[in-house]
Amino acid sequence: MRLTELTQGATALVERVEDTQAPDPIAQRLRDLGFVPGEPVRVVARAPWGADPLLVQIGSTRFALRRAEAQRVSVNTSEEHAQ
Repeated sequence: MRLTELTQGATALVERVEDTQAPDPIAQRLRDLGFVPGEPVRVVARAPWGADPLLVQIGSTRFALRRAEAQRVSVNTSEEHAQ
């Protein structure tokens, strides 16, 4: 599942950040900001009608991400881990 598919208020664990090109400075910056495997992430708010940005939280830090940036982040919901 992509971070863009996570519902508002839902928490998941980061699986990976995918590079769309080599090198991918945006994907690297997301990793530097804490989007690393196993890290909990939560969608705090969404712009209306599927527009940019998404407000996401990792730890106590919140980030506004464009949908194109959030699309690079693969996540697993807690429910998927419980199965």
